[in-house]
Amino acid sequence: MIKLEVNDYIALITMDNPPVNAQSLEFIQELTHIFDEISDRDDVRVAVLTGAGKCFSAGADLKNRPDLSAPGAPWKRNRIVREISYSIIECNKPVIAAVNGAALGAGLGLVASCDIIVASENAVFGLPEVDVGLMGGGKHAARIFPHSLVRRMMLTGYRAPASELYRRGIIEECLPQDQLLPWVLEMAANIASKSPLATAFAKDSMRTIENMTLRDGYRYEQNNTHKLSQSEDAKEAINAFKEKRQPVFKGK
Repeated sequence: MIKLEVNDYIALITMDNPPVNAQSLEFIQELTHIFDEISDRDDVRVAVLTGAGKCFSAGADLKNRPDLSAPGAPWKRNRIVREISYSIIECNKPVIAAVNGAALGAGLGLVASCDIIVASENAVFGLPEVDVGLMGGGKHAARIFPHSLVRRMMLTGYRAPASELYRRGIIEECLPQDQLLPWVLEMAANIASKSPLATAFAKDSMRTIENMTLRDGYRYEQNNTHKLSQSEDAKEAINAFKEKRQPVFKGK
């Protein structure tokens, strides 16, 4: 259901569960495992998450919902579902979402957990759970969408097109379908060329300071800056700058 390809320090993760990349429990656990794995892989410096076919992910698999009548079953399922977002947010490597089509419900939750979001012109984003008697990932959406838009999506099922989100400054680019992955992979290559240690510290800072005060957040960043400055990669970056050459980073 999930394909993983690693080339030139870029992990391309493709959700492939036709026809709409619906997320069963098995799908979620497999995707979680992959993000946990690439956190520890030295041959990965950045990840790209996309979907096979015409859809990024239409959300939870409603046709194959597990039996939740047994005592403890709902709690176990909810815990598994929660962890997929954390596996992306807490991944040591930056994650770029290449949204190639509809990202709905739990699919939107995956997008909101990524560090950078790029979409094709045919992509739409929504929380349609209100139409099927469920609740959506409002908290995930609220991390990246404005107050009123999130509520509109949750209360009406409105699907926001990629062009609107680009106009609002929520996503980085809105591209023709055939240009999406090449554009994203070029950005991924740029990130992969940086010091993996600096990138790891940067992601750690971003995810940690999100809910901190200005004073505490900046202090945390300063501490990470001090740690990074003691590394071999930092010294190499300075030497390369002085010598007007490309740095060679070791991640140490």
